[in-house]
Amino acid sequence: MFRVMTSTATFSAGSAADTRWSARLWGMLITLCIVLFLDGLDVSMIGVALPSIGKDLHLGTSTLQWLVSGYVLGYGGLLLLGGRTADLLGRRRVFLIALGVFALASLAGGLVSSAALLIATRFIKGLAAAFTAPTGLSIITTNFAEGPARNKALSIYTVFGAGGYSMGLVFGGLMTGLGWRWTFLLPVPIALAALIAALVLVPRDRRAEEGGHDLLGALLSTAGMLLLVYTVVSAPQAGWASARTIGSFAAVAALFVGFVAVEKRVRHPLIRLGILRRVTLVRASLVIIALAGSYFSWQFIVTLYLQDALHWSPLQLAMGLLPVGLLVALSSVFSDKLVDRFGTGPIIAVTMIAMAVGYLLFLRVDTHPSYLTVLLPAVLLVGIGWIGFPAINIQATAGIDDDEQGLAAGVLQTSMQVGAAIVLAINTAIIASGPHTDTSPAAVLSGYRPGLIFVGVVAAIGALIALTHFLPTRRATEPVADLDENPKQELAAA
Repeated sequence: MFRVMTSTATFSAGSAADTRWSARLWGMLITLCIVLFLDGLDVSMIGVALPSIGKDLHLGTSTLQWLVSGYVLGYGGLLLLGGRTADLLGRRRVFLIALGVFALASLAGGLVSSAALLIATRFIKGLAAAFTAPTGLSIITTNFAEGPARNKALSIYTVFGAGGYSMGLVFGGLMTGLGWRWTFLLPVPIALAALIAALVLVPRDRRAEEGGHDLLGALLSTAGMLLLVYTVVSAPQAGWASARTIGSFAAVAALFVGFVAVEKRVRHPLIRLGILRRVTLVRASLVIIALAGSYFSWQFIVTLYLQDALHWSPLQLAMGLLPVGLLVALSSVFSDKLVDRFGTGPIIAVTMIAMAVGYLLFLRVDTHPSYLTVLLPAVLLVGIGWIGFPAINIQATAGIDDDEQGLAAGVLQTSMQVGAAIVLAINTAIIASGPHTDTSPAAVLSGYRPGLIFVGVVAAIGALIALTHFLPTRRATEPVADLDENPKQELAAA
């Protein structure tokens, strides 16, 4: 077991046992929230800017996809390593270094004009986010006691993350109107300000007092995750049945088999495999794949259809999808109270069902869609789906020891990023399989419709997984108290 001890921290988990926090504690939480907001913002802003980038740099659709996939490749490939590195080397140190790299890569992305260099900066930003995201989450879970205090902190934190994805559409529309490079440059001053604040507000912690660095396990898991994400995002171009794709999947399987073998034998594993037996963590990870995968794929299709086929401006697109961001922002007021009252399971199930219905309603879209009667109802229901995002994070980390909070966060966020990449790649392959000779709005919509149906199916599967919370065998397989149960009972057990 690894153990990270808090040394001269100004505050600790014990001091945050209730929800009356000091200004310093609030400052730390808001700083971490801003960094997570930047992670989500970055993905969404680039999505809105893709058509403008393609026209300016003369890039095809396959190359443009790599501006999204390059980020996901770095992010999803190193999340597990990022979370465990924070547990081992110290959360504050890892967080500050990664945030500095993120700021520099953002600056570089706004200055280069080569497609290869642009994709490289996106990959580096993904690498940095792979360390800031799980580290930020583990800083929160080790400084706020499990129960109402942590529920409130995680609700605020994850709402900022979801808000970044949704509000990125708005900022993306505004920045693209000024020039697509501003979508790369906007995060720079924000990241630098957050870096300065983190230096002051994030408490110091020591390296692990015992334990080792599982270098072979880190190498195998990172290589396997990178190759997996690369394979699924490149398969639509190479062909899913091509020798290259099949060989890549075989290599991925071999790397993961080797990783499991190493983790079972090494004295201080990168991942304690027993953590994957926690039903709440596995369920949350599967649901977050459906949530993020369906939304990213839906946003990709909606952005291309409304801008390229119906000739909406980036700002019009941003305003049209703004209700998603508003719902996410409003949920920060009551999401933690909902979790305290109902538990995570019911909230996740209801919000995922709402999201699936929203995608179903969006299938009514045509070449002259009415915003009030067709688009808005779907957008509102998709926004309700994101209200369950804080509950998913709370469910995943409930009952996890402090020395494995970074690991649990890494597992959850790896699932989100890698799963979203896989869903997006499959969706892209479905869209690409249709004819593309006719560029009329009706023909374009016809080509996109199978992808929209696939998005709804993915969300529906996520809703079904969330509903397994209500199976009668649940309590027998979850002996450790978690936030699916009555919060007051959980606190008493703790």
